[in-house]
Amino acid sequence: MCAASAWSAEPESRRVLGEKTLAKITGSEGRKVVNSLNDISPELADWIIDFSYGEVFSRPGVSLCTRELATVSALTALGNAQPQLKVHIEGALNVGCKPNEIVEIINQMAVYAGFPSALNGISAAREVFEKRGVKPSAMSLPDNQRPR
Repeated sequence: MCAASAWSAEPESRRVLGEKTLAKITGSEGRKVVNSLNDISPELADWIIDFSYGEVFSRPGVSLCTRELATVSALTALGNAQPQLKVHIEGALNVGCKPNEIVEIINQMAVYAGFPSALNGISAAREVFEKRGVKPSAMSLPDNQRPR
């Protein structure tokens, strides 16, 4: 028998877990996004808290860092979600992802989503890193591993 998910729990417990997970990942930035929806689409704000953070991000099985790297890769690949990408790059740093890991994940998206998406992702990462005073170390392959 499968264990019950948070989604099958009472809505209040999903909300509490969602609020806690949102704060852990995004700090105050996620709350600002949610609050900005209250006047026009409070339902969307509720879905973000209850489902995205109360159900999906809070699941066991992989670390929050892994979840944030997956989110950064997806938002980079979309190519049209710069504000959300910046929030999740911040979130990745908040939950312990290393700047170089974020850069490598974005770089990999050039293969699957194209160079423009990866370039836009790197630009978003640069903005977040500069804002936070983070300096990723430049990574390069040794000469004997570089394509010729």
